[in-house]
Amino acid sequence: MLYAILCYNDEDAVGSWTKEQDAAVMKKLAVVQDNLRKQGRLGPVARLLPTTAATTLRKDDPPLVLDGPFAETKEQLLGFYLVDCKNLDEALEVARDLGRANPGGAYEIRPVGTFVPGSVPA
Repeated sequence: MLYAILCYNDEDAVGSWTKEQDAAVMKKLAVVQDNLRKQGRLGPVARLLPTTAATTLRKDDPPLVLDGPFAETKEQLLGFYLVDCKNLDEALEVARDLGRANPGGAYEIRPVGTFVPGSVPA
C-alpha cells in the first residue's frame, strides 16, 4: 500500500538554516531515501518552495485567487514522500527514520488511494 508521509516544520526555522546546515540534513535524508530506493519502495519525493510562493484558490462563488497559503499555522507543509509499505507500522518506521535525519517538525502519515486517469468506467 502507498503511504504519503507529509513533512511539516516551522518554515522560518528551516529557512534560516545555513547552506551547510541544510546540506547536512539533506545528506542524512538521502541515506534514508537511498535505502528505500534500493528496496524499490520509494515513490516521488518533493520539497516544496516557501509558502510565500504559494497561491490559493478559494472555492467561493465566484472563485477567488489569493497570494500565499490558505491558513496560517505554526508548522507548514514543506514536502512529502510516497512510500510503498506493507502496513501503517512499516510506514511509521520510515517516518521515524526520516525523523532521525531531520530535526524538529512532524510527519503526518496517510494511506494513499490512487487514481489512474482513464481507469474509471464511463
